[in-house]
Amino acid sequence: MIEVVDLHRHFGGFHAVDGASLRIETGSITGLIGPNGAGKTTLFNVIAGRLPPTSGRVVMDGEDITGLPPHTLFSKGLLRTFQIAHEFGSMTVRENLMMVPAGQAGETLWSAWFNRRAVATEEARIRAKADEVLDFLTISHLADQKASQISGGQKKLLELGRTMMVDAKIVFLDEVGAGVNRTLLNTIGDAIVRLNKERGYTFCVIEHDMDFIARLCDPVIVMAEGRVLAQGTPDQVRADERVIEAYLGTGLKNKVKEGAA
Repeated sequence: MIEVVDLHRHFGGFHAVDGASLRIETGSITGLIGPNGAGKTTLFNVIAGRLPPTSGRVVMDGEDITGLPPHTLFSKGLLRTFQIAHEFGSMTVRENLMMVPAGQAGETLWSAWFNRRAVATEEARIRAKADEVLDFLTISHLADQKASQISGGQKKLLELGRTMMVDAKIVFLDEVGAGVNRTLLNTIGDAIVRLNKERGYTFCVIEHDMDFIARLCDPVIVMAEGRVLAQGTPDQVRADERVIEAYLGTGLKNKVKEGAA
């Protein structure tokens, strides 16, 4: 579904993404891992249109989408979430979901004044969809709470719920486990797997929790210093000497080996 070809993103003399090339296959849950500073989030930001690339290409379903803005990619079914949830705190959880679909009739002054029945009909349909999403994510009990009052893990579920309010094709999840307790992380993992298997979502997941990655993802792509270092199953990348060195450093790696001996 996504092909990244020799992608570069420079910030002055710093090469955050430095010639990365990778593929995300349709229907997969692909993990993207690497040490801090490897370029993972910058890569997401370039793919999702938040940052223009310095050079290189991003292709989605055969179409060159390099540099397209987020709202255009949103309409094509490419969505992303963030390490820190971006909820509208003064709105309820249900309202956060209901505002996602674009082009709603009630957004125009003419319809709000002169076509109220159509506005009410559409709003009822979107509300029903939001309630279905809340039920799917097992957070129906939070529907009428202000989004600012729910926990960090529940906010991550809400972000995932937003992707369900539109016809998402591929969703980029940036550290869904950050600050989330194990019970809620399992709930998030279950929802991702169900969306993948039951609704055909393709995912690419940045995450530092290797147990979470191993449970969900195949393949796993490893980045280091802005480049793709390795790719394979979770077991393969865990055993890869280059990956161990990238995470631990040569000196610490040798100490670990000596201790094991």
